[in-house]
Amino acid sequence: MSPIFDWPFALRIVPPLLRALVVTVEATVAGMLLAVTFGLLLAVVRRFGPKPLARIAGFVVNFVRSTPLLVQIYFLFYVAPLGGVMFSPFATGALALGLHYSAYCAEVYRAGIEGVPQSQWDAASALNFSRAHTLTRIILPQAIPPVVPALGNYLIAMFKDAPMLSVITVVELLQEGKIIGSETFRYTEPLTLVGAMFLLLSLFSASGVRYVERRLRLPGAVR
Repeated sequence: MSPIFDWPFALRIVPPLLRALVVTVEATVAGMLLAVTFGLLLAVVRRFGPKPLARIAGFVVNFVRSTPLLVQIYFLFYVAPLGGVMFSPFATGALALGLHYSAYCAEVYRAGIEGVPQSQWDAASALNFSRAHTLTRIILPQAIPPVVPALGNYLIAMFKDAPMLSVITVVELLQEGKIIGSETFRYTEPLTLVGAMFLLLSLFSASGVRYVERRLRLPGAVR
């Protein structure tokens, strides 16, 4: 009778799972970089841009948040090429993750910006600072540190959404585990290892977010 968990078999499948883990990490990191950058742009345009651009930014945020990530992945991979926009499966997946979470990051940034006291704007105006200087040197440095934990939550959530990229042929961690299971008819070991790797990845990400939060903590903030 074969054991419930075959350790020699589990050790043999670790290398391909680690290679797939790299793909998961790369897609998530690329998507998160896009999300935090484009999300900040959306938040700034929506809050301070000309009214037409602000409305467009608001529509983008609401539309993206109101549609499932899976639908967006399918659209970018199967529909966008019909209009001449074509990327590799990996690039499409990272782009989909980034665009999807940029809408959520935009709302987090907006909350942080609106949390800065109005007196900061008034003081900058009294000193005759330009609007751009006030935003980049005074407002954003105070608005971003408090929202780092929320942004970190989206990073962890993005790791757990990365398996959706398998629908466009990206062989990420969970897909590799399923492939191994279908080839060997043993699912206990690969899926257990996949779950353990995702857990370690989430714990490592949470630790990294806490480190960044401590580094960006404002003087006088409550510890």
